[in-house]
Amino acid sequence: MNLAFRLKMAKQKGEALIRERKIDSLPVDPFAIAVDHDILVEPKPDTEPGVSGMLLRHGDVFGILYATYIPSEGYQRFSVGHELGHYFLDGHIDHVLPEDGVHASRAGFVSADPYELEADHFSAGLLMPSTLFSRALSRAGQGLVAVESAAGLCRTSLTATAIRYAELTDDAVAVVVSTGKTIDYCFLSDTIKSLPQLTWLRKGTPVPRQTATAQFNADPSRIANADRTEADIDIMDWLGGTRSVEAVEEVIGLGSYGKTLTVLTCPSLVDEAYQDEDEDEDADLEERWTPRFRR
Repeated sequence: MNLAFRLKMAKQKGEALIRERKIDSLPVDPFAIAVDHDILVEPKPDTEPGVSGMLLRHGDVFGILYATYIPSEGYQRFSVGHELGHYFLDGHIDHVLPEDGVHASRAGFVSADPYELEADHFSAGLLMPSTLFSRALSRAGQGLVAVESAAGLCRTSLTATAIRYAELTDDAVAVVVSTGKTIDYCFLSDTIKSLPQLTWLRKGTPVPRQTATAQFNADPSRIANADRTEADIDIMDWLGGTRSVEAVEEVIGLGSYGKTLTVLTCPSLVDEAYQDEDEDEDADLEERWTPRFRR
């Protein structure tokens, strides 16, 4: 089973739990889900940096500790969802915590460990189930405005929400998280993937020079203060390719998290997609209503 399929199944497992509980509105409360399964959840203020949470086991009794060194409700809720992923996903308990003890997690799509990534995707599916999240996006606008609107509704972090936005939106967007001069990860929406010969931004590659993000990250105080900036750009500045498309680069510092979120949006690509759909529908309508005569 390849990793992409495993991550998809993990996300669907989180969404299935929402359906089983007949939850039909946002936000989803991961603390309540834990309590309903007799899992004690408590904050842990002295968790070492980088550790988002811990799953504890004593026989058949489980507990969750979540880090508070990042004062973000969204981050903490996602971390609890991540630990629930370890609890609910098949094979995770046997792998991460086969005996009594403690498993330390690093949530937030920063780990390369497939079990940690699966738990991240479970948490995304749990807190932002596709049907409810897509309904929210239909009223949320585009770009960073959409991310912030959905994050407020779901009570999730900007980064987790931005990633889910890229996965589910019809907008042409790319979501980039970076630390200083280095890209941590990048997610592309299906619409923006239609651009020809894109350069995929891999983990560890440099933030492109002369971009608003590169200039922003050069001043760590702007990240710490959760400042923001915006620039009109050509999408080729970030993603290369062979087609020039006007785009908007929106940048926001993530405070004590020490990272930067960049949302790249190409509004004209969305307009083109709708236009193509309309033309296809018109052509189909004409085809169906054009009379056919026998010779």
